Amino acid sequence: MITRFRWARVGAGLLAVLLTLPPAAAAAAERAEPLPDALENVGVDEHRGEMIPLELTFRDEAGETRPLAAWFGHERPVMLVLGYYRCPMLCPLVLHGLFDALGDLEWTAGEQFELLYVSIDPTDTPRAAERMKASYLRSYPRPGAEAGVHFLTGEREAIDALADAVGFRYAYVADRNEYAHGAVVMLLTPNGRISQYLYGVSFDPQTVRLALVEASEGNIGSALDHFLLTCFHYDSEAGRYIPSVMAFVRLGGIVTVGLIGVFLVVLWRRDRGRGGDRSGAAQ
Repeated sequence: MITRFRWARVGAGLLAVLLTLPPAAAAAAERAEPLPDALENVGVDEHRGEMIPLELTFRDEAGETRPLAAWFGHERPVMLVLGYYRCPMLCPLVLHGLFDALGDLEWTAGEQFELLYVSIDPTDTPRAAERMKASYLRSYPRPGAEAGVHFLTGEREAIDALADAVGFRYAYVADRNEYAHGAVVMLLTPNGRISQYLYGVSFDPQTVRLALVEASEGNIGSALDHFLLTCFHYDSEAGRYIPSVMAFVRLGGIVTVGLIGVFLVVLWRRDRGRGGDRSGAAQ
C-alpha cells in the first residue's frame, strides 16, 4: 500500500517538473487553474553558453570563504544544484536521485567531475552544510569523493547573482518559511560556462554521463562517448539524449561515399588486372 508520504513525494516531484519545464514546453502547457502567487515567478530560464560570475564568494563546509573560481579550472566539468538545507522534500528528492545516478557511474567526484550544492537560504550555516555533505557521502562511499563534493552557503547578494546567472527563479514563501523552487541540475564547463540543464528528481545514468562528457569539453569520456555526442543531442522535453536525424543523415552520406569509393577502387584494380592479362596474351 502506498503511504501518504510516498504520495506526497510523488506529488512534489511532479510539481517540480511542472515548475521547471523548458521554455517551449512551458509555453505549450495548459492548466485549468493559475498557479498560486508564490509560484508564479518560479522556474528556470536556460542560459546555455553563458558564463557564471566566478568572482562571487561562498563559504565551504569548514566556513572558509572562497570565490566560485576555487571550484573551477581543474579541467573537470562541474555539476551545480541550487536548493537549501532545511528543505522538507524537494531538495532531498533531487539529491537522492542525483546520487543514485552517480552511484551507477564508474567516474568519481573529485576525479572526473566536481559537484557543487549551493544553498539559496542565506540563513543556512556551514555547520548545516557539513552535516548535509556527510549524510550524502554515506550514500556515495567512493574513495576521495569528499574532495569533489561541496556544500556551500553564502550571502543573499551572491546567491541571487548566481541564481540569475543560471536562470534559476525561486521565491520565499513567508507564511511557510520555505522556498519555492524547481528541480534541476546544471552542468558547467571547467571554466564556468553553462553547458546543460537536467530536470526532475530522477536521472538516467547514461544521460548524466553524456551531459558530463559534453560539459567536459573533451577532458573526460571514451571515444564511444564522444562519438555518441555527434549522433545524439539532449532533448529537454524528453529529459534525455535522443538521436539526431541530421547526424545520421551525414553519417549515412559518409558511409555511402566510402562504399562508392571502395567499389570504384575494386573496379579500377579489376580493369587494370585484365589489361595486364591481355598484354601478356598478346606477347
